[in-house]
Amino acid sequence: MAGQRFEWRGEFDNRELNTLHAEAFAHAILDIDWTSQVKAHSLGWVTARDAGELIGFVNVAWDGDIHAFILDTIVSAKRRRQGIGTQLIAVAEAEARAAGCEWLHVDFEEEYRPFYLDACGFDLTPGGLMAL
Repeated sequence: MAGQRFEWRGEFDNRELNTLHAEAFAHAILDIDWTSQVKAHSLGWVTARDAGELIGFVNVAWDGDIHAFILDTIVSAKRRRQGIGTQLIAVAEAEARAAGCEWLHVDFEEEYRPFYLDACGFDLTPGGLMAL
């Protein structure tokens, strides 16, 4: 991870995050105002950069009290399987803990089970989801 920089509430511009998000989630590049969204609704976020390029991002939403939520864990396709995602989560965990959160939640699709449970240390819990 030499040369990589992980930063809590790191600066980013909407264009670069929209591009990274589209790559990660296989959709067209959208025009989402991520900056306003995370500043208004999140405890924080973690950026990962290498030589100035945004190569990773995770959003940490919260309830304003003791629950934080991992959303939009993203690593550039060409940089996956290098420990960047686990480092993003480690920084998010440390910062949520420092903010007084007692729980860090994540939901994920089955293919990401090894990443979140094995690599990042989350425990599997019962839960529910309602499509709206």
